Amino acid sequence: MGFGDRPVRGAPAGLQPFAQYISELGESGSSTELLMRYAAFVPTGLMHLAFAGALAIAFRSSRLGVLAALLLGVNGLARIAAGYFPCEVGCEETGSTGQRMHSLAAAVGFLALVASTALWSVVFKRTQELRNLAAYSVISGALGLAFLLLMVWGADHGTARGLFERLSSGVLSLWILVFALRLQRR
Repeated sequence: MGFGDRPVRGAPAGLQPFAQYISELGESGSSTELLMRYAAFVPTGLMHLAFAGALAIAFRSSRLGVLAALLLGVNGLARIAAGYFPCEVGCEETGSTGQRMHSLAAAVGFLALVASTALWSVVFKRTQELRNLAAYSVISGALGLAFLLLMVWGADHGTARGLFERLSSGVLSLWILVFALRLQRR
């Protein structure tokens, strides 16, 4: 049993967050499938869509702001799609339509969110009261992308692929939260 294969104390049997993708919590037939698909992926996707819609309205005078908001909305739609199409056991590329759609949705969602952070950094730089978020956005996007690349490069079982996916997701989710809280103060 390798380092990444150690179970987490108190976690459901078979849960290995260091090595498993987040989507494996919602894989076909798992005990947490419905919870993850319909109480995690879909609601967060809807929240991202709602936030993107609000941003598109708030920044309607900036074409770049609207484009950045649309990319955030694409991430929301991709999360919903990832919930609708569960991954196969182990998220292995089996060739099934569901697995292909899940993998496509996850890739599109993460990349759209990373691109959104980059575009927002430019919008923030041009917006006096949000200028202090510009560097944070660049750093968040760069870290999110770096962790994604590390996840892809370590995609074999027993590697830190789950850790890197969670780090990417965490950094990008924190960026959304900080952005939303900063706008609320504005």
